[in-house]
Amino acid sequence: MNSHQKYLTSCLLTIAALLCSPSPGVAAGVAPDLGAAQSFAVLGAATVTNTGMTTITGDLGVSPGTAITGFPPGVVIGGTIHAGDAVAAQAHSDAVIAYNALVAQACDFNYLDVQELGGLTLTPGVHCFPSSAQLTGTLTLIGSGPFIFKIVSTLTTASNSSVIVIGGDQTCDGSNVFWAVGSSAALGTGTQFAGNILALISITLTTGANVSGSALALTGAVTMDTNQVSVCTGPGGTFPPAGAIKVTGGGQIPVPDPDSADPTAGGIGWASFGFNAQPNEQGGHFNYVNHVTGLHVNGPVTDIQVIAINPDGSPKTVRFSGTCDGSEPACSFSVTVEDHGEPGRNDELGIAVTGAESEVRSRRIISQGNIQFHK
Repeated sequence: MNSHQKYLTSCLLTIAALLCSPSPGVAAGVAPDLGAAQSFAVLGAATVTNTGMTTITGDLGVSPGTAITGFPPGVVIGGTIHAGDAVAAQAHSDAVIAYNALVAQACDFNYLDVQELGGLTLTPGVHCFPSSAQLTGTLTLIGSGPFIFKIVSTLTTASNSSVIVIGGDQTCDGSNVFWAVGSSAALGTGTQFAGNILALISITLTTGANVSGSALALTGAVTMDTNQVSVCTGPGGTFPPAGAIKVTGGGQIPVPDPDSADPTAGGIGWASFGFNAQPNEQGGHFNYVNHVTGLHVNGPVTDIQVIAINPDGSPKTVRFSGTCDGSEPACSFSVTVEDHGEPGRNDELGIAVTGAESEVRSRRIISQGNIQFHK
């Protein structure tokens, strides 16, 4: 080979390397707030179906659909099944907000139209795929994240593939890994996967596929067959047990029309609220009046749970739920609140109501009031 041939060969190899490698941008990824969806290991929109001895660690739900089948033989550990109730409705609303926040982020790394992830070692940032992504073999993620994958079309994995997270302070392998899939995701037999999958349509976990994170389908179904899906608690550590906190509050939230995911959004009017949500058998009570629509929700609190944690392990987000009392049309409610300290100017409240009465209000900053967490 003469010097000219060597030069051409070197150039071609350099060009090939550039075409086959991700191109860095200048953006920085930001992990989304999953809100009420944080505690859900599996959440479908149309249905959730299961075959075999699947184990779900965390909440399991569906909304706006109501059908969950295959439990038993599947089991839910450390969580609750929410089939079309207000808790699931709020989680679905927050999952949609989180998905939109992911896809709105600018790219740090850009890939080929159909990208093979197997054999790659990636660092934190926003990784963008203009078409599909597939995994055959092992994908290695190094660092504390966030790792954000924006995939326009489908995500698929071959049998016995895996995602490995090395380093960082993640509480589980998928706690700071997010997959925003513009169509559907399908994990092959025996896949060991890490991260929170937010798929615009559906998610299929074939036999023996396991997920450290969550599977959230926004318009379609989640289909499972002898899987293990374990929700991650986030950066703060282990969730306190259900009923281990008391929350009180009162005030107003603005009522945008239509609803807005922006917590600072104003509105065409106001809704007032007051509550005393207590642990275990003490329960508590919730009252809410939307002065724009006339909706009035009033009833006992039957469940309270910490669903997100601050880095120091203190509660960040609390969800409580209950049913409307006998004097109201049959309905159930789920309320998500955050306490950002005194004097309460940045405290937040969101609500979902299902049944004869229905309404979903994304979490937003309150006014003329306060929310307090009590140990």
